[in-house]
Amino acid sequence: MTKRIHAKHKIDRRLGENIWGRPKSPQNKREYGPGEHGQRRRGKLSDYGQQLRAKQKLKGYYGNITEKQFKSIYHEPLLKGDTSERLIGLLERRLDAVVYRAKFVPTVFAARQFISHGHVKVNGRRVTIPSYRVKEGDVVEVRDKSKDMGMVLEAAQSGERDVPDYVEVDHGKMVAKFARVPTLSDVPYPVMMEPNLVIEFYSR
Repeated sequence: MTKRIHAKHKIDRRLGENIWGRPKSPQNKREYGPGEHGQRRRGKLSDYGQQLRAKQKLKGYYGNITEKQFKSIYHEPLLKGDTSERLIGLLERRLDAVVYRAKFVPTVFAARQFISHGHVKVNGRRVTIPSYRVKEGDVVEVRDKSKDMGMVLEAAQSGERDVPDYVEVDHGKMVAKFARVPTLSDVPYPVMMEPNLVIEFYSR
């Protein structure tokens, strides 16, 4: 498992956006960057700066996955045709993303830890790899011994976000089915994501 060594909400402040749409984000109270010079007026970004920012935002949203992992997704043979749409599809097929979308846990960071600790099964088999790629029709479920965890029950009942229609969930049984690979417009991002700029960044 990739270890996250920075506080997750620092990503919000650095980018100047509440990228997960959470009420706990410090961006809700301090709409300026961190540090001594955080309140300075930001200049206009260059094309490279816009591409880099788009990459950092998308990478951060999915649990701040490493540059190596993120770049490897871009180089996937599947990324042909409309590459920006396919990039989003591959990211949403990550098991940690599906567990987060199904509201089994409150955050994508919690999803990563939840999976690595062995609380999740895919098609009846325990999977401990957060980056495991789910296929259409796969059934993801919380193990019986983990269904009564406070974090799981709280996340399922939270009104903070909704389950998207490409994930079919039964919170009574803590079972979810990955119905289909979503397009960019299907994914409920709280902020605007620009995968086309990410593709431009890596194709320079």
